[in-house]
Amino acid sequence: MQPKNLDIMIVAGEASGDLHGANLVRAMHDINPGLCFYGVGGERMKEAGVSLIAHSSEMAVMGIIEVLPRLGFILKVKRDLKKSLRQSKPAILILIDYPGFNLPMAKFAKENGIKVFYYISPKVWAWKKKRIYALERYVDRMALILPFEEQVYEKVNLDARFVGNPLLDTVKRQYTRGEALKKFGLKEGLTTIALLPGSRKSEVTRLLPEMLGMAKILKDRIPTIQFVLPLADTLSSDFVRGLADRYGVDFRIVEGNVYDVVGLSDIAVVASGTATLETALLGVPMIIVYRVSPLTYLIGRAVVNIDHIGLVNIIAEKTIVPELIQGDASPEKMADEVYNIHTSAPRMDEMKRNLSCVSEMLGGSGASVRAAGLAYELVTSSGQIC
Repeated sequence: MQPKNLDIMIVAGEASGDLHGANLVRAMHDINPGLCFYGVGGERMKEAGVSLIAHSSEMAVMGIIEVLPRLGFILKVKRDLKKSLRQSKPAILILIDYPGFNLPMAKFAKENGIKVFYYISPKVWAWKKKRIYALERYVDRMALILPFEEQVYEKVNLDARFVGNPLLDTVKRQYTRGEALKKFGLKEGLTTIALLPGSRKSEVTRLLPEMLGMAKILKDRIPTIQFVLPLADTLSSDFVRGLADRYGVDFRIVEGNVYDVVGLSDIAVVASGTATLETALLGVPMIIVYRVSPLTYLIGRAVVNIDHIGLVNIIAEKTIVPELIQGDASPEKMADEVYNIHTSAPRMDEMKRNLSCVSEMLGGSGASVRAAGLAYELVTSSGQIC
């Protein structure tokens, strides 16, 4: 049966959510081309046909202290979305990760009789575990993308299903290594290190200077080395260059083709987040780095109860790639880790084997299609049917 109301609100507050949201929207359009999406997202969701109320690049902030400068804007966006939910009554509300913002939105939607589909679970298995009960109350259905999460949700009365990981459909290279080196102006025969300092300005500001300090050290140790930085959609090359100019390090910035840039690299230095899993799926050895404000870190240490911060290590349930956190994410320690991996073929080979195992644990392809089917079932069961 055809739903009467074809309007769907969707909220993705970060770069990774924008990617998954765009693929979800396209998959739902394949089911019903008449669906109309609006809400919060980035360029990918805009290209997929979402009418944006706010851009996710203005919403993506990591940390308690870091959010303060953007708080006024974020609260205004929340008010605008709530007003639209109350007045327009979309068929459903789709929320993608971003729990600090999205959980209150789920509560408001539920109170106003709007069904809620949550795609990509908040990390209740790592911290703020009581959020699982809010999800139980305010979410009608959830699509999970990590294999161990179904077991987490078995303890509550919530329709939460593992659909596979959407990155399996999106992390693909277009070019051979030789083609990519030529396309991006990189030299054949050199050790190539990819720098991935994150997608948020706040984390790039903290991590990129440390990475460039690392690059200077490595250039002395490995003269035949080059550095490349695949630019996140949420950042501008001017912003990155503005941070980097004072360090005097030669590196190539590449806009677009992130997977080809990372895929041609010998080793990647990656900010903790979705990019670590993308790098794993490309089979590239890496080190994971993480830095926030000291206060944010102290508060996080008090509430987070997991052994690892990197998704690849969390999924593997062991340390398969190094993690350097806060003060350990220094130029010297990063350089040591990269150099040790570079100079040990057995260690590099073992890391690649472990990364391949992580890829196999993520399920098969088609996660976005399966999630779209679950979401559309919610649309047709919303009571607004012709």
